[in-house]
Amino acid sequence: MTTQGIAAIGECMIELSGGSDGNWRMGFAGDTFNTLWALSALTDGPATYVSAFGDDPFSRNQIAFFKAHGIGIGASPVIAGARPGLYAITLTGAERSFTYWRNDAAAKQLASQPDSLTKSLQNQSLVYFSGITLAILDAPARKTLMTAIAAARAAGSRIAFDPNYRPRLWQSRDEAQAAITEALAVTDIALPTFPDEQMLFGDGAPQETAARLAAHVGEVVVKNGEDAALVVGDGGTAAVPAVTVASPVDTTGAGDSFNGGYLAARLAGHAPAEAARRAHRVAAAVVQVRGALASADVLRTAFAA
Repeated sequence: MTTQGIAAIGECMIELSGGSDGNWRMGFAGDTFNTLWALSALTDGPATYVSAFGDDPFSRNQIAFFKAHGIGIGASPVIAGARPGLYAITLTGAERSFTYWRNDAAAKQLASQPDSLTKSLQNQSLVYFSGITLAILDAPARKTLMTAIAAARAAGSRIAFDPNYRPRLWQSRDEAQAAITEALAVTDIALPTFPDEQMLFGDGAPQETAARLAAHVGEVVVKNGEDAALVVGDGGTAAVPAVTVASPVDTTGAGDSFNGGYLAARLAGHAPAEAARRAHRVAAAVVQVRGALASADVLRTAFAA
């Protein structure tokens, strides 16, 4: 557990899930928010979601939802006339696909007030962001974000980053490679997913991903779905098997929740391999519920098992 602050940066969207018979359940989720949700449940300190928000009813409800679960928004701007993005989950068995409506999402303006962004990242023990955080921003905004993250790191924050490559969000593969490589230069813990890295950088195996990232980052965890996670840290390398779930319900948010479980365990002082074991248990719990977010009780039980 930690008594210091944790912050995640990115886009939390309206989530529509469980659309059987035309009946959809509305919630709030997004890759970095899903990770912060797990982190907040598994740690003691204040949690802050750093983004930009609209002033419409959905945005107000989103901020109220955060507050009800102990998550603040720091100095994130509230922008008149803006609104959140939206996505719908379509399931084939437990495997999911997504449809997005996000072109004018408020979160694209999360770096529009540099002083506010810097303030939100002050005095945080951990700052977490992803490749999706980078992808929704234009080049000047990405530069502003990276400057703020570098300043937080220089002030003592540990920086965690999941490259989370989504091709449709980038203008080109080259642009994504350059931006993600730049982000790795200010990262302390990298949490990539092997198929993403294979698609973006052409890696042939998780070991190749781990070796490439370890040239930039001191601690690397390569996730690989139902296969073992490859953990590089504390001077060693370990393959940590995933937890098998016989009848998964919905795999949405599994990797994000793994990240939250891993980072919570590292903040609590667990070694990297043990942190990955706990993270696998958290991810296994999440795939047994619909949507990206499992309850705090479910997450805590899995983490402590």
